[in-house]
Amino acid sequence: MTIRRGWLGIEAVLIGLVACSKTPDAPPAPAGSPRFELAFSDPVKHGERLSKVLGCSGCHETGLTGQDWSDDMGTLWTANLTQSAAKYSQGELAAMITAGKRADRALIDMPSYLFSGLNPADVDAMVAYLKALKPEGPVHPEPSMGPELLAMQAKGEWMDSPARVAAMKDKGPPDLGTDHAYGRFIVRATCVECHGIDLTGGKEPMEADGNAPPNLRIVGSYRPEDFATLMRTGKAAGEREVGLMSKVARRRYANFTDGEVGAVRAYLVELSAHDP
Repeated sequence: MTIRRGWLGIEAVLIGLVACSKTPDAPPAPAGSPRFELAFSDPVKHGERLSKVLGCSGCHETGLTGQDWSDDMGTLWTANLTQSAAKYSQGELAAMITAGKRADRALIDMPSYLFSGLNPADVDAMVAYLKALKPEGPVHPEPSMGPELLAMQAKGEWMDSPARVAAMKDKGPPDLGTDHAYGRFIVRATCVECHGIDLTGGKEPMEADGNAPPNLRIVGSYRPEDFATLMRTGKAAGEREVGLMSKVARRRYANFTDGEVGAVRAYLVELSAHDP
């Protein structure tokens, strides 16, 4: 269950309410965990690219100054990341991204479970990028969960970010062996949020006028050039717009390297053949 409205992508939602740990340590990445490719040698530029690939602006607006997602679930602003980066240490920011918590609070709807396996060097680059930003705009209100959301939490129907990290830490898309481990890693950090941990898609549209996310085994029918075009331009074969995916591709996946696009496609094609 997610309380977000529309697609939020993956982004560091530095908000929280529920008391959590006093030491907001990021969980250690698995030994030898892969990294996103270094398209830039400058860590700040590498971090900026990752912030786009992982979708920070989806929740926090283009300038990362936050926005209001409040509704009947509560007062739910996403944080102004330019202000948060100036306030918190590198370690604290890393914990928010990968563990979904800060020293005093659990984050509410930060999808840290997607990022819990990121290589620490990639997380450090993202933090370096955030800390390079000039603080702009206001600091937004702390979140306040409404009665409905509190009741859902009490029933176990909704989890805050650290609880979801704990529940999902050992789960991932189907393991297709070492040859496809890199593609699986990228898919785990990106595609899973919309298409589910097993990549079978969703039952409900993520936009009011859209379609439900499809089963990603459909990629097995894509020619390599068509898949690359979709990732780069948001256009499927025949110059078709494909709803939310077209927007996500242009905003996020156009920033993939060629190697990352190839690894994702190879993994999904093997998935379609191995587990149709």
